[in-house]
Amino acid sequence: MRRDRRRNRPPLRKSLFGRLLAVSALVAACSVAATAWLAVQTTSGAIKQEQGQNLTADARIYNTLLGYAAGHPTWEGVDDTVRDLARQSGRRIALTTEQRRPLADSASRPAPPALPPQASAIVDPLSVDTALSRTVDRSGDAADRVDPRAVGPFRLPAAERKALQHAADRSAACLSRGGIAADVVTGPSGRPRMEIVGNDPDRVQNTRCTTEELDSPTATEQKALDALNQLADACLKRQDRPGVQLNLDLSWGDGSAPKPAVKTRAATPIPAPPPNLRTDKDDRATASCVDTARREQLSSYVASPALLFIGDEDGTTVPGFDLSPANTAKIAGAAALVLALTVGATMLAGSRLARPLHALTGAAQRMRDGEDSEPVLVTDDNEIGRLAAAFNDMADHRARLEAQRKDMVSDVAHELRTPLSNIRGWLEAAQDGLAEPDPAFIASLHTEAVQLQHIIDDLQDLAAADAGALRLHPERLPVEDVLAQVAAAHQAGAETSGVALSALPAADGTPSPVLWADPVRLRQAIGNLVSNAVRHTPPGGRVTVRAYDAGASADEARAGREVVIEVADTGSGISAEHLPHVFDRFWRAEKSRNRRTGGSGLGLAIVRKLVEAHGGSVSAASVEGQGSVFTLRLPADAADAPGPATAVDPADGSPTAADRA
Repeated sequence: MRRDRRRNRPPLRKSLFGRLLAVSALVAACSVAATAWLAVQTTSGAIKQEQGQNLTADARIYNTLLGYAAGHPTWEGVDDTVRDLARQSGRRIALTTEQRRPLADSASRPAPPALPPQASAIVDPLSVDTALSRTVDRSGDAADRVDPRAVGPFRLPAAERKALQHAADRSAACLSRGGIAADVVTGPSGRPRMEIVGNDPDRVQNTRCTTEELDSPTATEQKALDALNQLADACLKRQDRPGVQLNLDLSWGDGSAPKPAVKTRAATPIPAPPPNLRTDKDDRATASCVDTARREQLSSYVASPALLFIGDEDGTTVPGFDLSPANTAKIAGAAALVLALTVGATMLAGSRLARPLHALTGAAQRMRDGEDSEPVLVTDDNEIGRLAAAFNDMADHRARLEAQRKDMVSDVAHELRTPLSNIRGWLEAAQDGLAEPDPAFIASLHTEAVQLQHIIDDLQDLAAADAGALRLHPERLPVEDVLAQVAAAHQAGAETSGVALSALPAADGTPSPVLWADPVRLRQAIGNLVSNAVRHTPPGGRVTVRAYDAGASADEARAGREVVIEVADTGSGISAEHLPHVFDRFWRAEKSRNRRTGGSGLGLAIVRKLVEAHGGSVSAASVEGQGSVFTLRLPADAADAPGPATAVDPADGSPTAADRA
């Protein structure tokens, strides 16, 4: 049997335990994945932002030191610049030679921390780092890697600079009079340059404003240009190539005019056409020699290359987020650990949750198979524990109902067997000629048939009451009239038994209570109580019936008023242990079922159902050896309460619809 019950368990994928385990694992996996993704995104974003800020600060530091190197032949005096940059950025800045000999260090301690093995950048104005510098073109050509601030011998003296500035101002004023906006921009060498706002060079050419003085090199520039030309020609001669004539913008050709000093500037910047050095791919040797000559010419005017170290104030660097295989393994291990803990906790909780459910299932199956079901163990006061307690109560109630059903079937069979046996016996005796069908014979058969019909009617009434199909036809009834009718109906039987039966009238001055009830059913209920009282009262005893209004005082509200009907006797009484069962079906204190003192055992059960159908209640009080009192409490008719009279429907004596509303 135990194997069968285990076999009846659902598969793991359909069981509550399996679903709980799957849901918990899924939730844990999603939580871990979401947490990891959010952590990576947040950390990466923060690191990128910090790296962007650091890169901006590093680029500013690099450009400042690069400008210093482009304008000074040595690094002497750079200490003040390094300290200012360190104070502004909050970082440590150190400069060393390529042999790592210190040039300047912002660390103020006597023994600063050791520098990292790799430099942040190399500060060389003749070989600019295009990733950090914003002063050069990013095309990647060699010539573009010379810092434009490294002008060397091309730097103009004050007199030439002043003369060119006056010429530029006159040209700008002339263009302005012609309706052309122009700005004067001064380059690193001190030479001014005209920039036209807009992108219309034809308008400049149509004006009479001259820029020849700005387009021609000065004496200083011509001297430096001649020296550069000689160095380039020497390089080309070593390669058996002809010499070239360099222009002021370092382009070369066959003596073409130099590039004008006037440029246009549109609202949206448009890249200027690159010089011949960038576009003449057929003569790369010339370009290489010009670049070599330029570096050779500028080498004595700029500082030598230096190693730049940028770090934290304490000399350490903050490691970035590295999703290396080791970090990936750590993340995977942490996720696996979380999943394992989640699955383990879920298995523990699921087993504790499923164990009582399995016990409940087994108990229900045993109950279905007709076996005696032991109570399910209740260990916790939770939902499952309360379910187990409710199941135990249901099992106990079912066992009691089953016992009552068996007793009821036995009682019904016994009650029906007795009159049927009597009827069969008399008929068989008449058939065999042992009894004559005289009036006494017919009366005996009629008595047994009436008893049988009475039992069947009682059972039918109980079945209708249990099904909620008991039909009532209520009307306004004076209680004293009902009591008088019941007493008159049972008076003959009471006198035969030697019992005094009386219906007590209402107290003087107290109006007779009025009920809204079915007269037939009410007389049936009270009649069953009177019949039961007469049956259990010895000769010389007394049975009294009375009624009174429990809410007859004038100051009491209509709602909640009751009419109390009491049936009292001076009979043998009921013991305290039997008193709670007097309204049970087929219950009788005398188990011998003697019809002289006991009926079918259905009368009091019918009384309770009829009273409950009227919205009332019934109770019993008894003292063994002194008698019993059965009390009916029924709702009083609202029309009988103090206040305006209630109209009565002339058709059936019931209140009209308006009064009910």
